[in-house]
Amino acid sequence: MSVPHSAREARNLRLIQGLTYLMFLMFAMTTDAVGAIIPKLIHEFSLSMKAAAAFHYVPMAAIAVGAILLGVLADQWGRKPTIIFGLALYGISSVLFVAGSSFVTFVSLLAISGLGVSIFKVGALALIGDISHSTTDHTAQMNKVEGFFGVGAIMGPAIVAMLLRGSFSWKYLYVMASMLCAVLILVALLVRYPDSHKQRADPVDLGRSLQMMRDPYALGFSLLIVLYVCVEVAIYVWMPTYLQGYSAAPAWLVAYSLSLFFALRAAGRFIGAWLLRRFYWADVLVAFSFAIAACFLGSLWGGVPLGVYLLPLSGLFMSVMYPTLNSKGISCFEKREHGAVAGVILFFTAYAAAAFPLAMGAVGDAFGSVKSGFVLATAFALLLFLALLFNRIAQPARQRLRSRDHSEYQSTA
Repeated sequence: MSVPHSAREARNLRLIQGLTYLMFLMFAMTTDAVGAIIPKLIHEFSLSMKAAAAFHYVPMAAIAVGAILLGVLADQWGRKPTIIFGLALYGISSVLFVAGSSFVTFVSLLAISGLGVSIFKVGALALIGDISHSTTDHTAQMNKVEGFFGVGAIMGPAIVAMLLRGSFSWKYLYVMASMLCAVLILVALLVRYPDSHKQRADPVDLGRSLQMMRDPYALGFSLLIVLYVCVEVAIYVWMPTYLQGYSAAPAWLVAYSLSLFFALRAAGRFIGAWLLRRFYWADVLVAFSFAIAACFLGSLWGGVPLGVYLLPLSGLFMSVMYPTLNSKGISCFEKREHGAVAGVILFFTAYAAAAFPLAMGAVGDAFGSVKSGFVLATAFALLLFLALLFNRIAQPARQRLRSRDHSEYQSTA
């Protein structure tokens, strides 16, 4: 009897992993396609760069609000109900794009979908902790999941390009995402989730989440993620606008620069799942952050002729940054608190993703050039390198992570 039971458990685990991979792929299709959509919006609705950036910062702001206010649902309700509820919000708001015709309507729908993303993503992040066997395995799992996010990020701009070439509206991207969302809800209803870890008697609620924002580990990793996200969003929100009209490079390179960035980021994340099992994570992040800063500095020094090559290349080095920092921040806490801490980190992630493109757009409008915004992004790339270098030297979280390996994972190792 034990063999069939073990086989069922293994099959169920594969279904859970597949569901999680597809969730990340699905919402990446829409969130990371904004760089390809913004130039169309500017033309269609006669918008400034700052106004058009609302298509990105409004859903990111909604994700931030949802993460901090609703992130605890994954610990209170359990992973499964939280994921299904979040997917339903995302799917309904996405399918309604087909009926929209104004910029305000689209931005409002994006705000609702952002709330949905915050809910099901926190549930998924907590679930990854439930099925991991150690803090190192957690990091590898996170890189693999974010690798599928990277695949979705490649698909989104490519789908937008195909829709526009076929004289279809970009909004059908959201309709496609809603169809995939319906399939994921059905699978989530049928699959059996592992039991959530509940090892403490005190409740995990909104008050605990707000208190966690002052925890040095949650705050420290969140601030590192803020620096990274500011650098990443500079690429996928403003790079297409920055390179638009440049004709000295091969036409395919300019047209598919964003897809190339996402392809390198996705490939790097799958490689990162292997790399981080063999090398110390802090060493990898220092080396990769140095390479990112070099790409941005080279792009400023050489202008668009060099930036058209270096900015997409930076995706390879950005690949492991977010999933590694995210996983280490979450792993510093008990599994029963993974939903709450994932919500805190997601709040800072989304806040940075909302605010920084807006800041870049404002700088670009003020100085009359998108390049001005990339000067700001380069400064953040340098700050990220310095912060990760300090993290490697001081290693403030090393003892905490070792402690969690013994207390949270020894039973499943």
